[in-house]
Amino acid sequence: MSLSLESKCLHLEKTETTTEGEVTPTHCSHYGSISFPIYQTATYAHPAVGQSTGFDYSRLQNPTREQLEKVVCQLESGIDALALSSGMAAITLVMELFSPNDHIIADSDLYGGSIRLFDNVSAKNGISFTRKNISSLTAEQLESLITKKTKAIYIETPTNPMMNITDIAQAAKIAHKHNVFLIVDNTFMSPYFQNPLTLGADIVIHSGTKYLAGHNDTLAGFIVTNRTEIAERLRFLIKTTGAGLSPFDSWLTLRGIKTLSVRMEKSQSNAVKIAEWLKSQKEVTKVLYPGFSDHPGYNIQKKQSRGFGAMLTFNVTSEKKAKSILNRVKLIQFAESLGGVETLITYPITQTHADVLECIRLKNGITPCTLRLSVGIEKAEDLIEDLAQAIK
Repeated sequence: MSLSLESKCLHLEKTETTTEGEVTPTHCSHYGSISFPIYQTATYAHPAVGQSTGFDYSRLQNPTREQLEKVVCQLESGIDALALSSGMAAITLVMELFSPNDHIIADSDLYGGSIRLFDNVSAKNGISFTRKNISSLTAEQLESLITKKTKAIYIETPTNPMMNITDIAQAAKIAHKHNVFLIVDNTFMSPYFQNPLTLGADIVIHSGTKYLAGHNDTLAGFIVTNRTEIAERLRFLIKTTGAGLSPFDSWLTLRGIKTLSVRMEKSQSNAVKIAEWLKSQKEVTKVLYPGFSDHPGYNIQKKQSRGFGAMLTFNVTSEKKAKSILNRVKLIQFAESLGGVETLITYPITQTHADVLECIRLKNGITPCTLRLSVGIEKAEDLIEDLAQAIK
């Protein structure tokens, strides 16, 4: 039976399909439990010498984490998924696929933590980067950046926080022409709105802390791939480096995914209303939201995604006004992170991108007047009322 994405989120699969296509129960029925159990154990007893229950030590694998990985793998249409302790742990593990003297083409507008990792850890390990606004490049311009040492193209789409949209299918075509990986951070869209692997990407990364878990109560990260050789290498690396997600955090994320579809729809509906309202405010000089028809990436977003998401960025008239808004919001909370049920407003220059050089921030368009909004599931009218009193 083919299930819709909404049903896949809610009915987290507890069955396995045989080679003949028959669906059978997993080896353990869990006593009919609707909520997948938390296997809070570090190690597992062997039935006898040379025999295993299928689990040996929770750094290698745990039943709760394995279940979560199967669910995320299915949602992203991959062949394997790995659950890690944070989104940054996921990106760090992906970087272990590369060696000294390897070269990566990375978007210039990325989450500040990714930039910090690349500049201070990956570069130390001998990996070099070329940074460009990939969304603005033609296919020929992107291809011209590839050298004999290039091993990957790394993008976010939409980018954080400037909401630039890159054509995933076009980037994948160029990458594969040169035997290069395409890595896509899909955190902003979640698997509900966008599936980069089906568009040609080789690796998808998520900060599961955000939309997948969805309640601002746990940290998680995911890597999903549709290539066997990548999956095998990543499995070796995760057991070696030991950053697998804990059983309880795996369970929290499983619980969050059950409401992914309804949360994404409600948050997006609110975001559209708020973005339209912000455009009408005289104190707001720019609103960046890919759901606007005049957004440069609007047509690409419509082509490659099933929605526009619930993230938006806006500029106000002055640094003083930006700080005043942050101090005055009441229902909306001034906090880092995104993707939860609560609406959060973030000041990139002191939070998500504080460690990014000012010259790079300014080049990307991140100024002291820039605010980022992660729209939650509250009533849109209440959120607009809060913004109105904060802006005036």
